[in-house]
Amino acid sequence: MSQSSENSPLPGKPVQSYFQWLYAFWKFSRPHTIIGTSLSVLGLYLIAIAISNPTDSLFPFGYAHGKPTPHSHSTTLTASLLPVLGAWIACLCGNVYIVGLNQLEDVEIDKINKPHLPLASGEFSQQTGQLIVALTGILALVVAWLTGPFLLGMVAISLAIGTAYSLPPIRLKQFPVWAALCIFSVRGTIVNLGLYLHYSWALQQSQTIVPVVWVLTLFILVFTFAIAIFKDIPDMEGDRLYNITTFTIKLGPKAVFNLALWVITICYLGIILVGVLRVASINPIFLVVTHLGLLVWLWLRSLKVDLQDKSAIAQFYQFIWKLFFTEYLIFPIACLLA
Repeated sequence: MSQSSENSPLPGKPVQSYFQWLYAFWKFSRPHTIIGTSLSVLGLYLIAIAISNPTDSLFPFGYAHGKPTPHSHSTTLTASLLPVLGAWIACLCGNVYIVGLNQLEDVEIDKINKPHLPLASGEFSQQTGQLIVALTGILALVVAWLTGPFLLGMVAISLAIGTAYSLPPIRLKQFPVWAALCIFSVRGTIVNLGLYLHYSWALQQSQTIVPVVWVLTLFILVFTFAIAIFKDIPDMEGDRLYNITTFTIKLGPKAVFNLALWVITICYLGIILVGVLRVASINPIFLVVTHLGLLVWLWLRSLKVDLQDKSAIAQFYQFIWKLFFTEYLIFPIACLLA
């Protein structure tokens, strides 16, 4: 008890205004994960459109073979937005539930590693955090249930894994292998395959996973492993103090930094090879050129990182997330240009 109080900053004041509360909620939701979730929802939708036949691609949800179905003139826009909007709301709520639950269980650790977060700083009370987590978890399941069966399955599995990751007595984040497995299984596999199946179902297409989706899923799966191990480098101090075993503590920050760097490099080389060999229905020139450029940028940025500087490590971690975001823009565009 005395050890944690010695290392904990003084609690901040509770939020005083509506705008302060919204900003605190924005921090509570972990913006980089919100952006990643939003782009994955949009990216998988664009891929589902791209791999459908041309007429259905132009007139999704409400048109058949380029001809309007009965009453489609008045309902097409609404019908076309509902599967995407429902998926976006459900996934965002699920996102807030997972990251919020983690913060509820890690308040003392976050006072050392991430003192700017609302629970650690005192902007939000524990009761406020619990209420947000409960409401977003329920809302995620309800919206998914109303939107479609595949979305409901994806959200339910993701929330279950997110709960097991943070909540005692299971608390899988205590074990580095299980912690990494939780993160990249949800981000890499469950989200991508679940969203594609949801859109295929909404588009009345075959619920068969096509090669381009497997390519993206494998890329994101491996890339997310790099994120999962890298995220603990700037948090080493608090994790060690509270006996949270991570790859960084076991192997050292330099080894984990290099491992994450090479894992991402393998991702880019693999997707470049997909373009060269024309494995899937993707524009090869666009795919190869963009990923070569990102790979060079990655290595140039990595050379400037000082592993003794916590701020520099955190900035590079955010850069890795930006590369992750970019993939959900580049890959769908490559599919649309095929």
